[in-house]
Amino acid sequence: MVERLIRSKEEWRSILPPNRYRIMFEDGTEYPCLSRVDDFWEEGTYLCYACDLPLFASEAKFHSGTGWPSFWQPISTDAVEEHEDRSFGMRRIAVSCGRCGAHLGHVFLDGPAPTGMRYCMNSASLKFVPGQK
Repeated sequence: MVERLIRSKEEWRSILPPNRYRIMFEDGTEYPCLSRVDDFWEEGTYLCYACDLPLFASEAKFHSGTGWPSFWQPISTDAVEEHEDRSFGMRRIAVSCGRCGAHLGHVFLDGPAPTGMRYCMNSASLKFVPGQK
């Protein structure tokens, strides 16, 4: 079980750069194909940018062709939370950090084996740590 980190929106706004705050705490999305880690294949761990919780291992990353970094599974079941997102007239599953609740992206059912899942993440929500697993 991951211990929750609770901060007000004002606290997060004072800690995070404006673009990261917009994506992570106002459910924003970065433009596709501008991601700094979409076509990045170094071995390591992807952490939540806001709270440093390990979210995804590089071994679970794959090239989805969507323009966003994609993973077929999180590092643990506690690392992320999933909830329904009905914004923009669509029905999707939003993914949030299991510790601080920051918006990370969405998960879709069109990923590769073995899970068939595509965790399509905003790179602004992630922090990469090389060699760490």
